[in-house]
Amino acid sequence: MPGRHAIQDEITTAPDRVRRRYLAELAQYTGRDTIVYASAFSGGGLPFIPSEVVSINLDDVPGFMAALQGLQGDSLDIILHSPGGYMEAAEQIVMYLRQKYKNMRAIVPQNAMSAATMIACACDSIVMAKHSALGPIDPQISIPTPNGNFSLPAQAILDEFELAKQEVDQAVQSNDQATIMLWLSKVQQYPPGILRQCEVALQYSKQKVAEWLSQYMFHGEPNSRDKSSQIATWLGDANVHKTHGRPISAEEAQRKGLKVQMLEDDQQLQDKVLSVFHATLITFQVTNCVKMVENHLGKGVYIQAQVLGMPVPGVAPSPPQM
Repeated sequence: MPGRHAIQDEITTAPDRVRRRYLAELAQYTGRDTIVYASAFSGGGLPFIPSEVVSINLDDVPGFMAALQGLQGDSLDIILHSPGGYMEAAEQIVMYLRQKYKNMRAIVPQNAMSAATMIACACDSIVMAKHSALGPIDPQISIPTPNGNFSLPAQAILDEFELAKQEVDQAVQSNDQATIMLWLSKVQQYPPGILRQCEVALQYSKQKVAEWLSQYMFHGEPNSRDKSSQIATWLGDANVHKTHGRPISAEEAQRKGLKVQMLEDDQQLQDKVLSVFHATLITFQVTNCVKMVENHLGKGVYIQAQVLGMPVPGVAPSPPQM
């Protein structure tokens, strides 16, 4: 495998041609349809890229439609490099892919976080390297503030309301007006219906992952539902992971029961996957492309950003983000 610097020297003059060659070589080696779904969230050529653009969103669905055009196999490798995004978009992508493919394998060359972890859990197996990471699937809720929207874990909001009830109850009994007023001012910052939204979002993310694991990764295995539910509950437990961006290693994912294969176990596969991955990241660095969905035939959709960093196209807001 050529090193990253060698790939960078080659790809600077012809990024699309080089990347597509490596992608075709990977598909030829595996004998499987292959798609790379990646965004420039970990660094690109533009100084500012809005998170909504590089995240998983409904604008990506037509990209997958374009990338599947012309593919004839019933097995898919999907190379995932994403910070996550909207749960609804992830679900729609999974619904679309699983209607076509009997077997899907997620390949995570570096990071597939949050909603991207959900997509990986809808596959029959996951390939990770020693440095790769999945992420927790606990939903994040966007709260409007005078300084703009602020994202909080749904579980943190529920926990804070529970703490408020306990402390206010104690304050009422002791006539502690200062504590009552403090919590009143905090609670008033939340929009109406926020508790129900948090509860539904938490249930939704765990329920979908448990359903997909049982239906695909653990299909036909004894106690598949119980195992799937336990893994989904662990992935969605904000109190366990502490932070939404916490990296979950291949070793930890295996220990918890996910079917994870190590990329390093197949040297040729590792070389070909990393060549595609490096070429994709370098494409982001030397062009205005900030996201792509591309198949091994060189077809797909590419989200460009203008020189001033304004995204094209725009992304409509949606409640819980992963």
